[in-house]
Amino acid sequence: MWQLVLMINGYFISILGAAMLVAAGYDLYTTSASWSPFLNSALICLFIGLSLFLSNRAPVERISIRQGYLLTTSSWVVISVLAALPFMMYGTTDNFHDAWFEAVSGLSTTGATILSDIEGQPKAVLLWRSMLTAMGGAGIVMFAVALLPFLGIGGMQMFQRENSDFNDKFMPKFHYIAKRIFFVYFFLCSLCAVCLYWAGMNWFDAVNHAMSTISTAGFSTKNKSVLFYDNAYIEAVISTFMVVGALPMTFYIVLLQNKFRHSLRTEQVISFLKVLAFYILGSSLLLVLTDVYGSFWTALRYTSFNIISIVTSTGLTSTDYLAWGVIFQTLFIIFALTGGCTGSTSGSIKIFRWQVVWAYLKQSLVTAVDPNRVVPVKVKQYTISPEAVSSVLVLVVAFFVTIFVSTLVLAFLGLDFATAFSAAVACISNSGPGIVDSIGPNGNYGWMSGAAKDCLSVTMLLGRLEILTVLVVFTKNFWRK
Repeated sequence: MWQLVLMINGYFISILGAAMLVAAGYDLYTTSASWSPFLNSALICLFIGLSLFLSNRAPVERISIRQGYLLTTSSWVVISVLAALPFMMYGTTDNFHDAWFEAVSGLSTTGATILSDIEGQPKAVLLWRSMLTAMGGAGIVMFAVALLPFLGIGGMQMFQRENSDFNDKFMPKFHYIAKRIFFVYFFLCSLCAVCLYWAGMNWFDAVNHAMSTISTAGFSTKNKSVLFYDNAYIEAVISTFMVVGALPMTFYIVLLQNKFRHSLRTEQVISFLKVLAFYILGSSLLLVLTDVYGSFWTALRYTSFNIISIVTSTGLTSTDYLAWGVIFQTLFIIFALTGGCTGSTSGSIKIFRWQVVWAYLKQSLVTAVDPNRVVPVKVKQYTISPEAVSSVLVLVVAFFVTIFVSTLVLAFLGLDFATAFSAAVACISNSGPGIVDSIGPNGNYGWMSGAAKDCLSVTMLLGRLEILTVLVVFTKNFWRK
């Protein structure tokens, strides 16, 4: 079991090392120095990665379920630890807790940061943060499209037919899927960067924000995030591409191949867009009625950007939404727990699972008064199997239990309840900013203790990897022959 896991981990670590070389090259170009701390990190990663890959190299005939779980958990933990090296070697952070938090936040596309002065950081460090989000976003899509249906986590087995190597005619092999997903991902990042440049950003900021936007991560090169620009055109571009990033990447592949068909995946896209429109229009009207904004169009501008950002788990901000009042602090928790579509870079529970929960609730209400009646759980015209319903419900329960446990741990470590709960929700949903001032749009996580940051780093990874994928590895049954 271990040989395959170690080999693939070595391959991933080598890719990380190669990415560090890109950041090192940019660092040497911008500083005119003779050496870069990124080179040290790259050499360490390449040595470890190539050693693991070459010493365990073997043909990959199949991956067992146990190997799938172990590979997922081990690779994300190891990659996040090694990705923290440049932050420590460059002096961006002075301890491992901060460096690991920043690396996990980038790779999990959470966008939470411990940095209080982002603009004061070297450009190579800012580029590395954005590169982590881009690599994390692409990895998340591959994880959701290729591995989750195979593992049957969170009802993703419902998409097995759409993504299967054998059953899906337009994507017969995994490498075929991967190649096209990476093409779509790169194309969207490039298009977003060009649009942001035309809207008023310089090329460096445009490229960094594009990677952060498509990956729905939320890292910015500015202390005030998108508020720094106060530009409606920039906000419109980022809003559009945040939505683009929250839709399934396979959805675009189908469109490019002119093979659009109505399916469960396209059904969740329609539902997601409807929910998002409802959130935005309702919030805009509420802000006008409460005299926060005098104009509906002004309210629409700010609600559309910030609500899209939270719902898609991006975390970029264009205003201090905490100033909107207490009711919006509650609403933003709901927004963060909604999530985008499965098979996208978005985090949180995701709209498909809420559709299943709602369908199951309706079925339960019917059978409560007519127990003998057979009522299938259906999302629109699609029947959801009992196994998929059970998988979704287990994941949703595990999601909220994790929030509860994380909140308790943070409270035990000295945080007040509001901050602990807000941080737990923000990190497990991978949305970044919280709903209290200290970790809100104008705050950061740098003031927390090392133990609290480690707790939140674990919470981010659990949220990103659908919780059960990680927890299974720590059960006795997993290690039994």
